Amino acid sequence: MQEPPLDQMTRALDPAKFQNPLVTAKGETRATVALTTLETLWFNTGTLCNLTCRNCYIESSPRNDRLDWLTVTDVVRYLDEIARDSLPTRLIGFTGGEPFINPDIIAMLEAVLSRGFDTLVLTNAMKPLRKLRAPLLALRDRYGDRLTLRVSLDHYDPAIHEQERGRRSWLPALDGLLWLARNGFRLDVAGRRYTGETERSLRDGFARLFAEHGIPVDAHDPVRLMLFPEMEPDRDVPEITTACWGILHKSPEDVMCASARMVVKRKAAAAPVVLACTLLAYDPRFEMGRTLAEASRPVSLNHPFCASFCVLGGASCSR
Repeated sequence: MQEPPLDQMTRALDPAKFQNPLVTAKGETRATVALTTLETLWFNTGTLCNLTCRNCYIESSPRNDRLDWLTVTDVVRYLDEIARDSLPTRLIGFTGGEPFINPDIIAMLEAVLSRGFDTLVLTNAMKPLRKLRAPLLALRDRYGDRLTLRVSLDHYDPAIHEQERGRRSWLPALDGLLWLARNGFRLDVAGRRYTGETERSLRDGFARLFAEHGIPVDAHDPVRLMLFPEMEPDRDVPEITTACWGILHKSPEDVMCASARMVVKRKAAAAPVVLACTLLAYDPRFEMGRTLAEASRPVSLNHPFCASFCVLGGASCSR
């Protein structure tokens, strides 16, 4: 575990790593994470997006439909399982792609909110959201702060944001964020750490941006402004062993898969499946079954993202 900081790792991933779910390339026992309680259930609404970002972990774009649209019927089936089995789920999250492209998104949000769940939607706040302003206002009126929208602004500097998101992406995103703020929606913001700045510098920069535009987000609150580490599956990172918990002074319960699962529907699939994590949509090793009950078994930390994002990066998509 004597590895350099993640932002200094540029060498290619050792092909012997992350192969065996039980042991590492060095023959050490690989760490696993048990599901202690299903606090958060994520739904990936589909991989289609209005943007093609430079480094999207799920490769979303206007053409990528590897993950099909979920329907409100799909979502309700899992809500029914939560109710039937009295699961302790408190938060339902929606991610993509861009969730507001999915034609059932408003119906899905209504289904979740009407059952009393806190609800989080990850969005770029651009044109797809703008088309749904009226029904979103209606949801706000009925459910208030139980609905949170987390808007992706990769950096407080427009030029750096557009290096990732593409030309002419900054102003539409800021416009969407401002509309949500001025209309009383509960807001979070998601940024990225790819510039090499200190976390304090990043948070101070976002604080200036929010103050300039009257955006009611505390940039120094790690939940209201989440700063995510970069995820590059081909970059070399250390494998996480059982010994790492003590070395890093972490607990398996700190890792996202101890309290969350994600539902996806693969293109042309008959039904959705449950995955261990929001980050591993395409890796069949992390497909855990069609029901939440089937997906309750432990997860082997057998992917570079397990190290770079969750264990060493200390990040979580939930709040």
